[in-house]
Amino acid sequence: MKFPKSHTLHEISQILDIEYVGDEDFPVLGMNEIHVVEPGDIVFVDHPKYYDKALNSKATVILINKKVDCPAGKSLLISEDPFRHFNQLANYFRPFKAANVSIAPTAVIGAETVIQPNVFIGNHVKIGAHCVIHPNVTIYDGCEIGNHVTIHANTVLGADAFYYKKRPEGYDKLLSSGKVVIEDRVDIGASCTIDKGVTGATTIKAGTKIDNQVQIAHDTVIGRNCLIASHVGIAGCTVLEDEVTLWGQVGVISGITIGKGAVVYAQSGVGRNLAGGRAYFGSPCDDARKKYRELAGIKVLPEIIEKVNNI
Repeated sequence: MKFPKSHTLHEISQILDIEYVGDEDFPVLGMNEIHVVEPGDIVFVDHPKYYDKALNSKATVILINKKVDCPAGKSLLISEDPFRHFNQLANYFRPFKAANVSIAPTAVIGAETVIQPNVFIGNHVKIGAHCVIHPNVTIYDGCEIGNHVTIHANTVLGADAFYYKKRPEGYDKLLSSGKVVIEDRVDIGASCTIDKGVTGATTIKAGTKIDNQVQIAHDTVIGRNCLIASHVGIAGCTVLEDEVTLWGQVGVISGITIGKGAVVYAQSGVGRNLAGGRAYFGSPCDDARKKYRELAGIKVLPEIIEKVNNI
């Protein structure tokens, strides 16, 4: 998430009422999670295991819970609770704004786009030309939709990320200030849910087709011309490269990449990166031909055991 204008390190420290290390005029341009940070961004880290990753990332401002040596060209914000201070910044720069109409006056809707009854379109939403948005679709603030997009009934774009920190008193939610981006010629079925990015964008690229009742979590990127069948669940920060096919009830773990042209058969569980151009099956999934040979072997195993016992 980029701020509306550049701020100084001193200004950010005053918003949070915390100490900083670095030049008080050091420029701060935005805030992002580790996988999408850019120079000028704040990233937060609250565990020693990830200090090096954050300090050596593209982020130039590190919101951290310990004074450490500051890398050259960067600055630190010292916080006893980086998670909560990151939330404070999200709420400061992108606070929740309640709606009082079904289609926000700041929404932009392109030529010959059809909006069916009972659709909700939030603040600063952009919808391109020649789209059809069917009844009871909900499009949260800031979402962007391209041209020739069809979204079927009861689908929700832009709900919060499922991202929590466990504390003694319960779970603390990381506020979501990102968005959903749907590119041209995408079809989305009925009752799908596509969550916004925590600070960046959950993206569905051009030409992809999504069946009914699919869940796509925060900050995931779906490539061009993918096919995603019903009841698929894709966890956060996952990348599907172009022309990937996921058949019904496939589950995908967070933070992995499925290569271009891969096909994952129904009811498979994807728990690791998959190379492109191959078919996969099973849970945990593996090369489909290998899995089918294993199943064939299991089928004849009782016969083999009986023969061995009779020797």
